[in-house]
Amino acid sequence: MKLRLNLLNTILILTSIIIISSCGFYRLNGVSIPPDIKSYYVETIIVKPNNAPPDLNVVFREALRKKIREESRLTENENNPDAIFTGVVDGYRITPVAPKEGNTTSFSRLEIDLKFEYSNLKNEEDFSNKRYSSFIDFDRNADFSSIEDALIITIVDDIVTRAFNDAFTNW
Repeated sequence: MKLRLNLLNTILILTSIIIISSCGFYRLNGVSIPPDIKSYYVETIIVKPNNAPPDLNVVFREALRKKIREESRLTENENNPDAIFTGVVDGYRITPVAPKEGNTTSFSRLEIDLKFEYSNLKNEEDFSNKRYSSFIDFDRNADFSSIEDALIITIVDDIVTRAFNDAFTNW
């Protein structure tokens, strides 16, 4: 009798999971994607600052493509996507922080600003653009050229995660 109840409970739980997971929106990590959105495309990111690395556009684009590919059910479609992401990097700054005695600094800050635009082509009202900024501090005595790539990846990951979450939680 006990085995029969366990089997019945297991079947009931599995049935509930299937029913819940097949309803309306796709949810993964708290992100909701409308069921009519099946594909996406990330356009080339424009980089305006002259002092930014020449491949910063590729780093942003690939990071967002990877995030969507790994954390959603969407497929990439360049020709007829349901959702499109575009972006413009309009800030890339290195500034001194943490002043010390004698007007020197112990840290510098790399800050990147990006304007992302998200368009749901299935629903014209589901369109938005948002500005993101992220920074990381580093030792001012460090050789910036040897740590720049790692700093950029940290900042890009932060911005891409926020943009992805905002796009699929009705920002």
